[in-house]
Amino acid sequence: MNLLLLGRGKTGSLVAEVAAERKHHTRVVGAKDNIECAALTPENLAPFDTVIDFTAPHCVLQHIEACVKAGKNMVVGTTGWYNEMDHVRTLVEHHKTGFIYAANFSIGVNLFFDIARTAAAALDHDYSGQIFERHHAHKNDAPSGTAIAIQRIIRETADKHEDLEITSFREGEVVGLHEVVFESPADRIYLCHDAKSRRAFAEGAVRAAEWLMGKKGFYDFKDVWRDL
Repeated sequence: MNLLLLGRGKTGSLVAEVAAERKHHTRVVGAKDNIECAALTPENLAPFDTVIDFTAPHCVLQHIEACVKAGKNMVVGTTGWYNEMDHVRTLVEHHKTGFIYAANFSIGVNLFFDIARTAAAALDHDYSGQIFERHHAHKNDAPSGTAIAIQRIIRETADKHEDLEITSFREGEVVGLHEVVFESPADRIYLCHDAKSRRAFAEGAVRAAEWLMGKKGFYDFKDVWRDL
């Protein structure tokens, strides 16, 4: 595949590395080369099969609109645009493109989501719950998109439909640690996912792009990761 990767950050660099290992051709575009979506004209996008976005919340919606209107499939790992979900879904369906998004493309994290979904039943049996997340000191957003996804999964699953409090820490070079704690007067349940590197995020994103090739529609990574 010919991939256009938006974002020169740590995760974006790994995506380019994984894509090359899997024999894909990749062009990387950073923020300075894409002011006001200058790199995302239909002419510039024409050679590419799929666009992968790991940029920032303030610009990702513009990227999505430009790429989808140009008829390009997208894999989006950037968060912060989910309040525009209905708009993006309508755009994707209207332009008949393929689109996959996720707060986290790691297979391990998506397994963790399933575990949290099952454990949410604890809230219906006199347990209280909290979510803790730790990331490197350079991460600007808090709480993380992954923590918000865990919170949403638990709220939608438990009968009480409560939002668990999220506590965020920013320190050192922590890649990403997410913990869910359920507590009752009798015991505690600890669920934890600790990312040792960003490679799992990159591998999941590239494999999502491979899965999306030739497909149309609007997908959450949880809909497809088991196929990968």
